[in-house]
Amino acid sequence: MRDGLVRGPLGFPVVDVEVTLTDGAFHAVDSSEMAFRIAGKLAIDEGLKACGSRLLEPVEKLRVFAPSGAIAHVNAALSARRGQILGFEPRDGWPGWDVIEAYLPSSERQDLIAELRSLTQGLGSFEYVFDHLAELTGRAADDVVAAAKAAA
Repeated sequence: MRDGLVRGPLGFPVVDVEVTLTDGAFHAVDSSEMAFRIAGKLAIDEGLKACGSRLLEPVEKLRVFAPSGAIAHVNAALSARRGQILGFEPRDGWPGWDVIEAYLPSSERQDLIAELRSLTQGLGSFEYVFDHLAELTGRAADDVVAAAKAAA
């Protein structure tokens, strides 16, 4: 069954699935490891098509460090990248600086440093860490699935 989870119906690995084997038998002549692998993969493929899949994207928790005068522009830039602003506070030991905390999809971080430096006169920086997976919907999901199918 693990073989069927490597590439799901949307073209990506399948996560957060529980499988329960309810029946099975072994016959000395007809049974082999390959026969069981094929049966498991076929069962997973059939089950995934019936249940409906969801596309997930990695979301990171960002901490952006910027001068206080640029905070409004940085907030707008993060929001334009599908970011969710969690809050901001003064940066300890740095008068005139703030720290913004936000969730940002990993795909939106690619050229963030260039935009951040532009908005902060070259002074801004950020750090990030993976936080969770979130459902990707709408046009963005359609574009990702179409690109994966074109690549395959």
